[in-house]
Amino acid sequence: MNWLTNFVRPKIRALVSRTVDVPDNLWDKCPACGAMIFHRELDANLRVCTHCGHHLRLDAARRLALVLDPGFQRVELARAPADPLKFRDRKRYAERLKEAQAKGPDPDALRVADGAIAGLPAVVAVFEFAFMGGSMGIAVGDGLIRAAERAVEKRAALIVVPASGGARMQEGILSLMQMPRSTIAVSLVREAGLPYLVLLTDPTTGGVTASFAMLGDVTMAEPGAVVGFAGARVIEETIREKLPEGFQRAEYLLEHGIIDMVVPRKDLKATLARVIGLLTHKPPERAGAPVLLPSPGGVPGGVAGAP
Repeated sequence: MNWLTNFVRPKIRALVSRTVDVPDNLWDKCPACGAMIFHRELDANLRVCTHCGHHLRLDAARRLALVLDPGFQRVELARAPADPLKFRDRKRYAERLKEAQAKGPDPDALRVADGAIAGLPAVVAVFEFAFMGGSMGIAVGDGLIRAAERAVEKRAALIVVPASGGARMQEGILSLMQMPRSTIAVSLVREAGLPYLVLLTDPTTGGVTASFAMLGDVTMAEPGAVVGFAGARVIEETIREKLPEGFQRAEYLLEHGIIDMVVPRKDLKATLARVIGLLTHKPPERAGAPVLLPSPGGVPGGVAGAP
């Protein structure tokens, strides 16, 4: 037996070839400038790129923690009928729903919570874009109506934060019916004399834009958010003209009077508190800075103040 060949060489090879497992979620790439940002640095900056100021998307849990005071309560939403049309393309709609539900705690693309913003009562309905592109089906329509009813019960402002690709094609005409239903939900709040605010985030498109998303007493948007009905490429091919630079971006909409203000994420809570205070004639308390916590394993959703 050769001691060098049979014992020493394998030990050296094992030492040299040993790999260290490094988590692949420690760095995030900015989709605007391509910079690699350490995840804790990005979380500390409210998921806004520290190089170019691009606002990365937020999941629903972090969004609620961003705008609401600590201690808010999540509103339970009734489950809507699954796959009412027995729809199938490359796979069954029921299977797509199960896959989306397995990735997070929400049964559908909307999360609702009630609490306060700088001490002023508020109900916030936030879309989860990671759930089938935040598409609006029966469950989302039911959730918006429940949010409006809760706002009326609590005499609170209603704030809706859409991030959606539009109506959910797998529910056909039933998804399109959520457009007038969501409009009715807005009417409930208005008839009660309560503020209805909308914060447009990236992206807000399709039937969502064509309904409740453009009915706010005050309509805000995050910087750079894409907001529109049809996609820019579809519009260009239809009218056969080159669209202006920045078309459908939040800043373009502000310039053309479609929205009321573009609010950076760090100023969002204070701005919401100020607007609610003006509309309700109640002075807000000092809006504290939100605390965003990375959840175990780097999966979005670990937030301070969440129930």
